[in-house]
Amino acid sequence: MGYWVRLCLSVLYFSLISLSSAIVDADNDDYEVPIPSTLDGPFKPVTVPLDKTFRGNAMDLPHTDPLLQTTAQGFQPQQISLSLSSSHHSVSISWITGEFQIGDNVEPLDPNSVASVVRYGRFRRSMSHRATGYSLVYSQLYPFEGLQNYTSGIIHHVRLTGLRPNTLYQYECGDPSLSAMSDVHYFRTMPVSGPKSYPNRIAVVGDLGLTYNTTSTFDHLTSNHPDLILLVGDVTYADLYLTNGTGADCYSCAFPDTPIHETYQPRWDYWGRYMQPLISSVPIMVIEGDHDIEPQAENQTFVAYSSRFAFPSEESGSSSTLYYSFKAGGIHFIMLGSYTSYDKSGDQYKWLERDLASVDREVTPWLVATWHAPWYSTYKAHYREAECMRVEMEDLLYEYGVDIVFNGHVNAYERSNGVYNYTLDPCGPVYITVGDGGNREKMATTHADEPGECPEPSTTPGDFLGGFCAFNFTSGPAAGNFCWDRQPDYSAFRESSFGHGILEVYLIFLSPLFAPFLWRDIVKTVKNETHALWIWHRNQDFYESAGDEIYIVRQPQNCPLWGRILRDLRVHSCNIPAFPALDWSSCC
Repeated sequence: MGYWVRLCLSVLYFSLISLSSAIVDADNDDYEVPIPSTLDGPFKPVTVPLDKTFRGNAMDLPHTDPLLQTTAQGFQPQQISLSLSSSHHSVSISWITGEFQIGDNVEPLDPNSVASVVRYGRFRRSMSHRATGYSLVYSQLYPFEGLQNYTSGIIHHVRLTGLRPNTLYQYECGDPSLSAMSDVHYFRTMPVSGPKSYPNRIAVVGDLGLTYNTTSTFDHLTSNHPDLILLVGDVTYADLYLTNGTGADCYSCAFPDTPIHETYQPRWDYWGRYMQPLISSVPIMVIEGDHDIEPQAENQTFVAYSSRFAFPSEESGSSSTLYYSFKAGGIHFIMLGSYTSYDKSGDQYKWLERDLASVDREVTPWLVATWHAPWYSTYKAHYREAECMRVEMEDLLYEYGVDIVFNGHVNAYERSNGVYNYTLDPCGPVYITVGDGGNREKMATTHADEPGECPEPSTTPGDFLGGFCAFNFTSGPAAGNFCWDRQPDYSAFRESSFGHGILEVYLIFLSPLFAPFLWRDIVKTVKNETHALWIWHRNQDFYESAGDEIYIVRQPQNCPLWGRILRDLRVHSCNIPAFPALDWSSCC
């Protein structure tokens, strides 16, 4: 054995000995509590008592705050952001040039007056590659006297292709002919898709807004150095404002008589400026929330949301920015729309069927779904609001073995046990609600199972979700009632605090040579195609502290993917007499 090999092994040996000694003391009386896994569940429901001493600051940052100002001059880029394509080969760079206008008479800028160019190359090499894209301008118009109209700066989207996986790149964007290029920024591509290939850390946050609480969430999230950010809806809360810039925590309470739900669109520009230091280097993938609907003239909705971000909709076979999918290493992400049709006869459902059927779990073992309005939240706010979506889509997601679901909407934190159709099920997804990013609506603190807090069923359908599907339970401990009289069994952990979460799925190689020297629970830090570590971080804690943490464990050997099995049967079993009771006419 070579000298350097022996030296490295010796260093690793003594490092592991020191690690185990630091965790377990000599008397074995004091040791770090091991992180539980879903294999230890189902867990008895836990509610963390409300900490009334810490409510944060749910006031929006004023437009005069220096963090919301731009230093860009002329047509220099601002609000630069990065998003993924459907695979590691490409990313999209987005930015804005020129200033927005707001008033009675606004004149849109010409999107063709400024070029959309990105110069890029691998880190510490020349930026010799060049890509061009397209540009657009959107308007938020109100056909009512006294309301101010808005038109954006020029929004640019450029897609870079042919990139190497897990590689650090540098880039600058803008229009070189106008000497209007950005500073140099950096990003790392996602690893190639495979069962042992994952981004290190994925940040998950919802209902972010732009308050002083948001700044705390932002600082905590940034300190965790994520490789990817999922924003599960409700981006800026510009719809809590009138067009004159007057805002409120509750729009319908403060402004009940407005002829249309107004917005103050400059809040989108402030948000983009504030977020640029992070999302110009770390890709952010967004799905719409109810506060992103923003109705305007001619019944248009989601115009700001759809214009400002680049989505891999076309690459993933979707015809809409409201639902799409993408891959990040060995994870296949499905981003679903709570506020567009989810009926089985609709476009989104049919797209979802195709997308799920295309997933190769040998290549992307993890299947993670995200949408805004939760199905399994036990808070009074928005309780069972998305029941119609659950009725339509839950079977399909269960049959294809979705592992984790992330939601927002409810401004608090909650994690479920594995659940399907309100019943504990180890093969069901773990549902995690992270609508606690920091918006000005403040925290949800009341639970539907508390005495006197169960809402009337007729009040539960959301204004934009449509339909009524939330009836009394017909079985289980809550049979005959609309709510449980205690924290439901499927709710494992809930707490009203602001924060964000980190999902880690990666592989650490450990030589069996050192296994005897490892503390028994250190082995559990090996994360791979069956183990993922989820950590929820509260804003009031130190950066490294965890408010909730658990290993989420996939059990493919115990949970057959019925969706794929039935699909394969339909494809291969036509005219086979072994299945005389099944009607294969739809596939033959």
